[in-house]
Amino acid sequence: MTKLLQTTIAGSLPKPAWLAEPKTLWAPWRLEGDALAEGIEDAVRLAVRDQVEAGIDIVTDGEQTRRHFVTTFLEALDGVDFEHRKTVRIRNRYDADVPVVVGPVARRHPVFVDAARFLRGTTERRVKVTLPGPMTMVDTLYDAHYRSREKLAWAFAEILNEEARAIEATGRRRHPVRRAGVQRLLRRGARLGSGDARASRAGPRCTTAVHICYGYGIKANIDWKQTLGRVEAVRADVSLLSRSSIRQVSLECANSHVPIELIGLLEGKDVLVGAIDVATDRVETPEDVAATLRSALRHVPAERLFPCTNCGMVPLARDVARGKLRALAAGAALVRAEA
Repeated sequence: MTKLLQTTIAGSLPKPAWLAEPKTLWAPWRLEGDALAEGIEDAVRLAVRDQVEAGIDIVTDGEQTRRHFVTTFLEALDGVDFEHRKTVRIRNRYDADVPVVVGPVARRHPVFVDAARFLRGTTERRVKVTLPGPMTMVDTLYDAHYRSREKLAWAFAEILNEEARAIEATGRRRHPVRRAGVQRLLRRGARLGSGDARASRAGPRCTTAVHICYGYGIKANIDWKQTLGRVEAVRADVSLLSRSSIRQVSLECANSHVPIELIGLLEGKDVLVGAIDVATDRVETPEDVAATLRSALRHVPAERLFPCTNCGMVPLARDVARGKLRALAAGAALVRAEA
């Protein structure tokens, strides 16, 4: 019998202080050369161990292999200039200096394939590999070549499809590929995000997922979330995903300001229910997690519900993240016993 309420995380975990500056996004590496390669592998082993010891069922590498979720992938592509940056408004929330698309984007070589192969060798548990989605990539750079969000997103979708299939080929065990494919499913971005996520999919042994990301727990994102009461706009966006070929949808359900009943629109999809708030250092109790999951179960059958974190946890302290992992697994166990 398949275990109900299998737990997982949205992707990232904090890096050890000897590898990168703690609680910092885009933190530079503190090691170089062979020492960096060895340090990254050690960090992956620690991230997997923390998840396994906490009781997480489907594990990731904690994104220990990359400085940043999006830009590390972009750095491996042709057509992207990191030397001459532009300042743009990211997700309509804050300004950032970003790389510039100066020519046709293309994948020179596999990007995370070796990391996926290494992750598989660290555990017997099911694994998933996180990839930035087309719309997230579009929103994290300045386009001086295509001059079209849609054209650029489709180009990225083809690249991600190549990468996902190469990752799939690293092993025979079934594993999900989670893709933060829709960073902002609101207003004009919804149709583009859904279409691109549908285009960039792996083969039959992979479960393609999309994460509706409200962002890490920085002030700009926390302030923005206060505006998420426009239920009809969000309802339309979730409905678009429900009609896509995506198998799993990951949503922020802990303190999200969006009514949890909207997940009922995702009939037939697996739903990764975010029951851990990554925008606070407070460690949830198992009962906190259980309460969110019980609410979700009113709208999603247990066999399609996967307890998850709201987003990645890289900006948190490691002890806080470990506490949240344990709370997620313990809360899921409480509800599993009731099923």
